[in-house]
Amino acid sequence: MKYYYKPSTDVSAGAGEIYICDHRLFNRATLFKQHERGLLIVQEYYNKKTKARLWGPVVPWLSYDIYANTNFDRFFEENASEADENGLYPIFPVRKVMWALRMKPLQREEWEFGF
Repeated sequence: MKYYYKPSTDVSAGAGEIYICDHRLFNRATLFKQHERGLLIVQEYYNKKTKARLWGPVVPWLSYDIYANTNFDRFFEENASEADENGLYPIFPVRKVMWALRMKPLQREEWEFGF
């Protein structure tokens, strides 16, 4: 039996900030930034009306739990960098970040594709 991630706190305001960018798969992501270095984390969503899968920023409660994780500083130091010429920082899907931080996974939905 698998155990899936559940929020550990009741936080309505997440960590990080919404970053608006011009990427071919998404136009908003969650940015974690320290000084000039940063990294972007995206999460996949599903629009029931159009049946489209979309990438966007991480839900606030999850972004807070990622930031509060004890392994986040190490992950940030290993993967963050300055923005490239297009204004993009290194991009990670939320599942890959959770795996690297040794967090329980989110329950996978049938419509999820991957990044």
